[in-house]
Amino acid sequence: MPPVLFASIMAAPYWPFIVLLAGIAVVVVLIAVLRVHAFLSLMIAAIVVGLLSNSADVSSLVQAVEIPMREFGALAGAIGFVIALAAIIGTAMMESGAADKIVSSLINVFGESRAAIALILSSIILAIPVFFDTVFFLLIPLALALRHRTGNNYILFVMAIAGGAAITHHLVPPTPGPLIMAENLQIDLGMTIMAGIVAGILPGIAVYIAGKQLDNRLSFPFRPPVGQKDESSDSNNQGPTPNLFLSLLPIVLPVALISFATIADLTMDPSSSSLEVIQFFGNKNLAMFLGTGLALWLWARRKGWRIQDLGDAVSEPLQIAGVIILITCAGGAFGAMIKFAGIGDAVEWATSGFNVNYILLAWIIAAVMKIAQGSGTVSMITTSSIMIAILGTDASLPYHPIYILLSIGFGAMFISWMNDSGFWVVAKLSGFSERETLQSWTVLLGLLGVVGLVQLLILSMIFPLV
Repeated sequence: MPPVLFASIMAAPYWPFIVLLAGIAVVVVLIAVLRVHAFLSLMIAAIVVGLLSNSADVSSLVQAVEIPMREFGALAGAIGFVIALAAIIGTAMMESGAADKIVSSLINVFGESRAAIALILSSIILAIPVFFDTVFFLLIPLALALRHRTGNNYILFVMAIAGGAAITHHLVPPTPGPLIMAENLQIDLGMTIMAGIVAGILPGIAVYIAGKQLDNRLSFPFRPPVGQKDESSDSNNQGPTPNLFLSLLPIVLPVALISFATIADLTMDPSSSSLEVIQFFGNKNLAMFLGTGLALWLWARRKGWRIQDLGDAVSEPLQIAGVIILITCAGGAFGAMIKFAGIGDAVEWATSGFNVNYILLAWIIAAVMKIAQGSGTVSMITTSSIMIAILGTDASLPYHPIYILLSIGFGAMFISWMNDSGFWVVAKLSGFSERETLQSWTVLLGLLGVVGLVQLLILSMIFPLV
């Protein structure tokens, strides 16, 4: 192509769309086809977008490399500490017996006949500080035990665990996807937590109804998965199992502090000294640190450890968190480069004269990203960056931007198939074949994504929150 023609194409108002498609194509090919690690794939894509951009913000080849690194570091400073603490809380709750206590208490309340409801609530609660695959691994032995006890409803039990965990994973911080969306869209974290919990109620009910329907309509041969760890045989547990109040406290305390600070911001006099104290304890970093301290105390008490023994114990969750932080921050760098490429101006040019529903647009972008490359977290990170580039920080929306955030979460939830690691977690740990997982888990997530979208479209008209 002649240089003059190429330069004229780069100057065209549609060029940012070409850059966006090129960046997405790089991510999808590297992750889904070449099996390159998501961290490297996203950073490479960010640099590619920078090289293709004609923006004044990326005025040289050196900046095309340096700006993604700068954005990566800025995002790590914003969310890295919280993700690391969430990983420690999750591991500590499992090792201390707090997670088991929450689940067993809920099953005792609801009884075996309504055990699926208890499993949904358990997975929703535990997925706040614990990543999806860990929650599923933790709870799947209960589904097996209940199946042996009742002789049926195994598909319902599996869908209850997986569906509940998926809802929290996509909607409620400090899970990495929602956390980074709140940061990108500049939405208060407390509001994000409260809105995510409320928006998850109807999908939670849908998990139970759809799980029952799938259990009634599908007939899978029962294949108990091998290699399940018998937690009850752990001889290292020397102390007592914490009671329900203490078991819930590492999760409830940070959520309550962050949410209370949000409410105080809306209702109290900005000059009040009390407000400053509330904001201090409601800061996401301090609130999560306090929850971590409680979780570590429960862990040490159960194991009979001294404080020095916890140093080695937290190494494994911090290693897991390190990978998550790398991926989420790389996704943020990729999204920032798309913003610098001018996608916001391009969308404004393409949609001039049209009444665009940004809730629907956000859902579609997230759903396409999820289906194409498999990771819901990558989809949430990338789509939130695209949407803030489209909307800007001072967008005049007829509803609160929290609806955009939730729409991205539901879009990133839509459809899980073979390129999604969560698909294989559900399939292998439950004993389902690939076909059976498509018939159950994939169908369930598709339904939840649509239910969430319809819910948001209706609520944004009735309760715009502006």
